[in-house]
Amino acid sequence: MTFGEKVKEARLAMNLSQTELAQLTGISERSLYTYEQLGTLPRKSNIRKLAEALHISVSYLLDDEETDKQSRIDEDMFLAEARKQFGAKGAKEAQEVLGRVSSLFAGGDLDEDAKDVFFQALMSVYMDSKKNAREKFTPKKYRKHKQTE
Repeated sequence: MTFGEKVKEARLAMNLSQTELAQLTGISERSLYTYEQLGTLPRKSNIRKLAEALHISVSYLLDDEETDKQSRIDEDMFLAEARKQFGAKGAKEAQEVLGRVSSLFAGGDLDEDAKDVFFQALMSVYMDSKKNAREKFTPKKYRKHKQTE
């Protein structure tokens, strides 16, 4: 199934019109039409918005062969949280960490539950490390300002 077909199917499964999906995502109806009908691929930011609004993973949307709508959804949520808390740079760093970690499991016999436990621990360590680094290396005058906001 193509990107456009997956978007349309997920939208209809949620009983949403293109107008409603446009309102949820901030993407124009015209753009949604081109994604669904003409096979146009959106910018990364719009792909993320669609995945979040439709409760499906970015991986599912981008891989024509993928059939699991929740494939790698934990990674999507992790990257979205990293982006929210630490900006684009934090999300990029998180993506790099995920890329390095995925090579650990290449060809391995680890079951999905063990991978999930490892991934959850990795996310927790990454987020805690970034928060600690922010507290440690942000000058006090800026920390106080942020706390009062």
